[in-house]
Amino acid sequence: MFWRIRSMVCCVVLVCVAGSALAQDSAFKSLFNGRDLEGWVQAGGEAKYRVEDGTIVGESVPDTPNSFLCTQRIYGDFVLEYEFLCDSMLNSGVQFRSNVYAIETIADFNGKSRTIPAGRVHGYQVEIDPNKPERMWSGGVYDEARRGWLYPGLAGGDPDAFTEQGQKIYRDGEWNTVRIECRGDHIRTWLNGEPRADFHDSMTPKGIIALQVHGIGKNKAAVGKTVRWRNIRIQVLDRQ
Repeated sequence: MFWRIRSMVCCVVLVCVAGSALAQDSAFKSLFNGRDLEGWVQAGGEAKYRVEDGTIVGESVPDTPNSFLCTQRIYGDFVLEYEFLCDSMLNSGVQFRSNVYAIETIADFNGKSRTIPAGRVHGYQVEIDPNKPERMWSGGVYDEARRGWLYPGLAGGDPDAFTEQGQKIYRDGEWNTVRIECRGDHIRTWLNGEPRADFHDSMTPKGIIALQVHGIGKNKAAVGKTVRWRNIRIQVLDRQ
């Protein structure tokens, strides 16, 4: 049984935020109303989520697992765009086509059984990793709690070239823009307008979207650091 209430539909409001780096398009609908966290619910760890000045803010806390602010609606084929601003000490990301179960579940992933704990968000994630400038795989795709790195990784991509590109296009201390396209098994991402991941994978055809604050363990220097998201909008490409 999936953890979510399918009968509940998130509030969908088209909002225009001044200063957005994203072009306005009536085909897109906002996932965030700019005022509160209606339509979202937290899973996993206990990082703090709040709304400030039209942005969703995730704040790190010690001794807690990865935290996720999740949509209550599931999505299959879509184009998702958003902007993020992440403290250089944090690791973060945005889940898509992901799931979380209400009870511990044994799931089959490509013929391999794996136990997924209750409340554990798992699935595709577009990476945000300013805390690893020597790698800089922001815009890459990580398979959270399942297979690990897909791009670069199991699904292709040259790690060195990916790092070199990431170091050139990532805007440290500034707002960055991300675009994700999911069309069938074809998954593509862009960071600040530049292509990043491009691969095919059919493990999960649909799921939630979630904003991650990565656990920091006992790292006192990282306590209270933030990652922010704004202008989170989606164009649904299939009928759900």
